[in-house]
Amino acid sequence: MTSIFNPDVPAGAYDAFLPGALPRAREQREWTPADGPLPALYVSHGAPPLFDDGPWIAELFDWAQALPKPRAILIVSAHWEAAPLCLSAPAAHTPLVYDFGGFHPRYYTMKYDTPDATHLADRVAAMMPDGEPVHRHPSRGLDHGAWVPLMAMYPLADVPVLQLSMPTHDPARLLGLGARLAPLREEGVLVIGSGFMTHGLPFITSDMLRGAVPSWSADFDAWAADALARGDVDELAAYRTRAPGMPYAHPTVDHYIPLFVALGAGGSPDRPVRTVIDGYMIGLSRRSFETAG
Repeated sequence: MTSIFNPDVPAGAYDAFLPGALPRAREQREWTPADGPLPALYVSHGAPPLFDDGPWIAELFDWAQALPKPRAILIVSAHWEAAPLCLSAPAAHTPLVYDFGGFHPRYYTMKYDTPDATHLADRVAAMMPDGEPVHRHPSRGLDHGAWVPLMAMYPLADVPVLQLSMPTHDPARLLGLGARLAPLREEGVLVIGSGFMTHGLPFITSDMLRGAVPSWSADFDAWAADALARGDVDELAAYRTRAPGMPYAHPTVDHYIPLFVALGAGGSPDRPVRTVIDGYMIGLSRRSFETAG
């Protein structure tokens, strides 16, 4: 690989992954009410370099395979901040949003043609209180915070996917939004907050491209891991003043705060979570978890 931004075979790891993954995906057991509520997830989503990282692709796929196949997916991504709340276009084969730059042309031609999600859109809109209107966007597709990890987790693209905008940076409000979405888990809907546990893109160095992990990333990740393991949502919410590594770990907070939607949707924000993926990509923490509530 020349670099993560210029691999020898763009998305070659993803191409190698598909022949073995697709038969397994076809055999995945579908969720039933007897399974009980699905967990809510926080996923570090990776962007196009994920498609060139075979072990990471496998981790995401194996995570999805360990769960029953959901009836639908509702995802809140760092890359769609809008208020009032907005829902993506629910029609089948909704176009993707290629909201990244500087990569090989192949990544701008990738497709993820999911089924119609109108039923889920109706359900989500009905769950919001009267004082919080929901705009149903007629054409907005899935951004890379949604389709990139889901192409690894559900490569058949046979699960309806709907995206919900992130309307605020306030952890309490995001926890509340997640709590309103929590009943969906009992209906077989997988609720996902998609971000990146550290996301200091302006501070990436040549050493990080060669595998070094800076202290600001490692320290923030260790702090978050400890708070998540203790179910200390108050500590997590005080990240601006309590977290080491700030503001380098998150010069903007959009990739961190989707975890509050996941914690709220999990039903018990103060319960410890289960970390499923950890480690680093170009020095940035890939920590991803599922709720236990």
